[in-house]
Amino acid sequence: MKKSLTILSLGVLACGSAFAIDVAPAADQIASSILAAPKERRADATVLGFNDKGEVVTLRKGTNDLVCLADDPADKNFSVACYHKDLEPFMARGRELAAKHKGKERHEERWKEVTDGKVPMPREARMLYVLTGKGFDAAKSEVISPYLRWVVYVPYATPESTGLSITPGTAPWLMYPGTPGAHIMISPPKQ
Repeated sequence: MKKSLTILSLGVLACGSAFAIDVAPAADQIASSILAAPKERRADATVLGFNDKGEVVTLRKGTNDLVCLADDPADKNFSVACYHKDLEPFMARGRELAAKHKGKERHEERWKEVTDGKVPMPREARMLYVLTGKGFDAAKSEVISPYLRWVVYVPYATPESTGLSITPGTAPWLMYPGTPGAHIMISPPKQ
């Protein structure tokens, strides 16, 4: 019986380590995530990051209107973001739904919840900054091969209400027009 328990215990340990998440130290999560924000807004931003279970936690409580989200350790791509605090319910719900839906299904469920009043969404424009790259160099406190793009959420906006194109690649352009998740994409050319 002891031998069976030992083998079972080793099996559980082996499986547990296979699913372990390599989470950056909180200081590195904070340092990398705030790089998405404008320089003058970084010091006072709230920072959300990840604990060793992969759960989103508050790493730093800020005093301004920005929330920055650290790189998700479960995703192989490096991406951090900062956005207006009024977008947090919408963003948090998107993170929740990502576990069960991808792409269009996730968006449509979240939009329905906004329309039904279950998820608050501001009616006025709100900013999102997204910084991607090949990783974060903690020693230099910089993103490797950084690319910063800007997104302005304008719920229910249309080409007619904004004068914007809906053609991807034009700069700027309107994505998801007429929906609660309508936003203006501003993506500078990659160098």
